[in-house]
Amino acid sequence: MKASGNGTPEQCVDNLLKTFRGEVPYERVKGLDPRMIDRPIVESEPDIQQDADWLLYTYEPRVTVNGINVSSAGGSGELNITADIKVK
Repeated sequence: MKASGNGTPEQCVDNLLKTFRGEVPYERVKGLDPRMIDRPIVESEPDIQQDADWLLYTYEPRVTVNGINVSSAGGSGELNITADIKVK
């Protein structure tokens, strides 16, 4: 997570969705599974949504997840993962 400006639940959700497993020392399961990123979006979308839902449920209890949106950013190969959340 960022050193500052990450106190709001929305910012924490954004940071969690941009983190991959293995990046956080002493919290090796925090983040999304990077093995899903290189698969075609049609195949990996349900797995990414389930993984992101678990990640937010586990590490950000201040929000309720209404849905996870996975989309491709054109031909650049970037994957956009956003969450529709409600702050408790």
